Amino acid sequence: MGATLLPEPYRSSARLGERWPVLINVRIRRPGETWFKSQITDVTTAGFRLKSFMKLAAEDDLWIMLPGFEGRRARVLWSRAHESGCVFERPLHPAILDHIIKRAL
Repeated sequence: MGATLLPEPYRSSARLGERWPVLINVRIRRPGETWFKSQITDVTTAGFRLKSFMKLAAEDDLWIMLPGFEGRRARVLWSRAHESGCVFERPLHPAILDHIIKRAL
């Protein structure tokens, strides 16, 4: 049994990119489950801080639906109380991040 290779953003818990404080309503779900309403409280091209009453744990895979976009895969890096730090499977394009931030203002 070998080590699992993860996409680059999953390999480090170090912060990647400038964080933007936001409050964005999103929908999340674990694979095979139904969508659940949550909020993002900050975002970068690499990931986001999620505020949710859904019980999440480190290493959980999930899908996140940002307003106006299709679902994206992400992984939970850490979780405590009702907050979780997550990374996108593939980083957001900077233009998408700009669009999301402008919509949140």
